[in-house]
Amino acid sequence: MGLLSACGAPNGATGINDPFEPANRKVHGFNKGVDRALVGPASKGYGIVPEPLKRAVGNVADTLDLPGDIANNLLQFRLADAGENSVRLLANLTFGVFGLVDFASYAGVEGKPTDFGETLHVWGVGEGPYMELPLAGPSTARDTAGMLADIALNPVRLALPTKEANAATILKLFSRLGDRDRFSATVDSLLYDSADSYAQARLLYLQNRRFQLGRAAGGTGASDGDFIDPYADAPSNDGFIDPYEDPYAQ
Repeated sequence: MGLLSACGAPNGATGINDPFEPANRKVHGFNKGVDRALVGPASKGYGIVPEPLKRAVGNVADTLDLPGDIANNLLQFRLADAGENSVRLLANLTFGVFGLVDFASYAGVEGKPTDFGETLHVWGVGEGPYMELPLAGPSTARDTAGMLADIALNPVRLALPTKEANAATILKLFSRLGDRDRFSATVDSLLYDSADSYAQARLLYLQNRRFQLGRAAGGTGASDGDFIDPYADAPSNDGFIDPYEDPYAQ
């Protein structure tokens, strides 16, 4: 409830609202340390796994996300999106052999990924302050509340026995390691080559998330007000690569 209250400012946030910056920077430093010591090396180790196996793990992880997407589509009153995700789920569970093959994409059914943070946005909950979470990374108060709700109310976790639900969680973690390895050059540039990796990560997260929510609403990409880039006049970092310019960075 405290997180929802923090999100309670009216929609229309612009610029950067970061009243917790000192604490956020400490968490960012912790996350960089974990990435340097654990996540980065683990992703490189996972990178030697044969590509077909990594692709199958990613496909199953994506399929496991679909029931949650459908539930959020319904809560957002986006029935067409719920229908598309339902067709995708059915196709991948049957013709895709329980999600091992992304048959739906081959058939042209790409799906509409979403989350409870977007549901809160649709319901009119404001973005709230920027936050960086331990291990989870950049977020906002609204998206943090949404993430906690997605974890607690995940249909797969609630429907499966504990052993199978834990296996599903492990599959998702391996899929994330695959993403970290796939985009290692981009992530390393952001975290270790930027003059201020915290500010860069914050800016990119807010830009991308607001664009994502605006596009999902059928607009041009602007959401929660027009974003004001406080770094627009600053010199660029030659070593910095924008991960959201990568067409495969979902």
